[in-house]
Amino acid sequence: MQNSDAMALSAALLAAAGGLTQRIHDGVVARGFEGLRPAHGFAFTRLAPDGATATDLAAHLGVTKQAASQLVDELVRKGYAERRPHPADARARLVVLTETGWACTRAAEEAAAEAVRAWAEVLGEDEIRALRDGLLRVAPGGPVRPAW
Repeated sequence: MQNSDAMALSAALLAAAGGLTQRIHDGVVARGFEGLRPAHGFAFTRLAPDGATATDLAAHLGVTKQAASQLVDELVRKGYAERRPHPADARARLVVLTETGWACTRAAEEAAAEAVRAWAEVLGEDEIRALRDGLLRVAPGGPVRPAW
């Protein structure tokens, strides 16, 4: 692959990722979840499985612990997350999604599905599957984080 081809692919992937992020965010807002930024959605991807500490979240987002703590404070204040005692570390607090946070996560999943369906209308189902499979081979485990 020549440099110009690599740059074109890089630009297309970045544009697709940015567009997808915006479509998911817009879909979440359209479903009634307000006061969120796309960065919150990236935090939700780390909190969704079984919660995380602010330190875990900082590493996931590529920010300082202080920045992650501020983000957690904001999510707690808005009712999307709550702090609980950590089951394995008495000094730590586990940040978990509230029912509102889980509902917002489901709204993001619906918005993502809509965005990918729009891509399928352009590329077709077979190409979408091939794109997914190829990207999963190149970037199998994330992390899913904003490009600050």
